[in-house]
Amino acid sequence: MKLRKLLLATALLSGLVAAPLASIPVLAQDAGGDLVATEGGGAPVQTTKKGGSGFIGVIFGSGPLGVILWTSLFLDGAIAIYFIVDCFVLIKPEKIMPASLISNVEAAMAEGDVMKALSSCESEPGPMANILQAGFSHVEEGFDVIQEAVTAAADLETERIMQRLTWISVCSNLGPMLGLLGTVQGMIMCFSSLATGAPDVGSLALSIGQALWTTAGGLCVAIPSITFFYSLRNNANRLILRMTAQTMELIKGLRNVEVVGDEEQA
Repeated sequence: MKLRKLLLATALLSGLVAAPLASIPVLAQDAGGDLVATEGGGAPVQTTKKGGSGFIGVIFGSGPLGVILWTSLFLDGAIAIYFIVDCFVLIKPEKIMPASLISNVEAAMAEGDVMKALSSCESEPGPMANILQAGFSHVEEGFDVIQEAVTAAADLETERIMQRLTWISVCSNLGPMLGLLGTVQGMIMCFSSLATGAPDVGSLALSIGQALWTTAGGLCVAIPSITFFYSLRNNANRLILRMTAQTMELIKGLRNVEVVGDEEQA
């Protein structure tokens, strides 16, 4: 399961990377020639290019800090994609509250067999099974204790689900921050070039490109991540409400259930 999620996340990341790379030929065609400026009587002055042109040139021509920033952006996007795929796989009705578990517990409760219901929960582990198991484990202590145990277990399972979603939100917040840091770095390089008095036009364009590309990269990570985060969070909240309602319905029968111990059965 983990290998499948990793492969799917890798495929999605490749698509994310391929989108900006597809624009490289056009950018290279526009910026590929040497920039020429004229001075006084029109004598041409040829400028030098640093690190090539286009997206790859911006990455490797922006210095060590720029490479670290772009690596961080790609890593941030990869982590976001992984947790998006992970949540898509796990936050489903069949994973959180499987129909087979509900039917088995309902059948066991109809027979008044709490041990059978507990065994059904142990055979199909998951959020709802853990909550029901917490309730069935305190069946001898009264219905009030059962409700408290179920509520505590439900809060714990909800927090576990939300923790996975929180990582998507973290990645969506980090994307623009990394992009902004790259923008600041690009503008610093740009003004440093202007401070020399006779700036290299190629170097100046590369610095501006660094500023704009990192901003775009941060937004490319943040916009999909925040969209998926709210979509998955709303879906998780709906499933948690359904699971809570279904759980309370199942434990209602525990009001009148008498557990027969092994000694009494013997």
